[in-house]
Amino acid sequence: MSGAALRVLRAGALTTVQDLGRPGYAHLGVPRSGALDTGAHALANRLLGNPADAAALETTLDGVALRALAPVTVAVTGAPCAVRVSGRAVAWGAPVRLRAGAELEVGRAESGVRGYVAVRGGFCVPPVLGSRSTDLLSGLGPPVLSAGTVLPVGPAGPDPVRGVDVPALPGTPGELVLPLRTGPRADWFEPASIAALWRAEFRVSPASNRIGLRTEAGTRLIRARGGELPSEGMVLGAVQVPPDGLPVVFLADHPVTGGYPVVGVVPAGPALDAAAQARPGVPVRFVRAR
Repeated sequence: MSGAALRVLRAGALTTVQDLGRPGYAHLGVPRSGALDTGAHALANRLLGNPADAAALETTLDGVALRALAPVTVAVTGAPCAVRVSGRAVAWGAPVRLRAGAELEVGRAESGVRGYVAVRGGFCVPPVLGSRSTDLLSGLGPPVLSAGTVLPVGPAGPDPVRGVDVPALPGTPGELVLPLRTGPRADWFEPASIAALWRAEFRVSPASNRIGLRTEAGTRLIRARGGELPSEGMVLGAVQVPPDGLPVVFLADHPVTGGYPVVGVVPAGPALDAAAQARPGVPVRFVRAR
């Protein structure tokens, strides 16, 4: 560790430490976890010259407030928001230097859901199975942040702090379009139901979380067969259909097995990043993946 640290003054609705997660441990019953919006997480680290797997904070809707206990450099990406240092407005999506004692206030998301706060050197909480990510499903990793928590900062790497390809501030998406590769259990549903899936419009449910994006108010998928499916492995982006017929898109904290049929899989990438930022009520459509 570098000796630098930040203290949590306001934890927000849900703020966790996230890196690239724990892929490769599903056979041990350990979920992948990691940042939901991988593009925003990667951008925050690139801004600071950090390695891609450096741990950052993932905020939910109302941001976080931190006090620097030593001089550090930070960057905020993800959901656009107001960023202030000791009451003074500073840039979103750019490196910001904090002197010792300065207070960083990351405000409420103006659009989207999840913000990312990175520090040069990364947050150096103890790793579990090679990752510093908080996993809400299994309980692995550091606890959800609370006021008073002190977060140590790791040593800075050799790459310099500099501006990168920061996109324009994203607006609230009018619609979430998810490419879907059908299978492995599409045959559990009526052919007419699968055909209707491509025309159906769902909405993001308020019950969505880091485990999965739940949908509501869409055309319900009708099963072609009864009975129960034995539990089988689940992957990131799997679209599972519970008995109510409304699809659930599995995100980073998804379980490693499940017993409801999977109608298809949304490939990892920009579409799942967009799912991480979709607010309740946003329309959702599935399209055939190329």
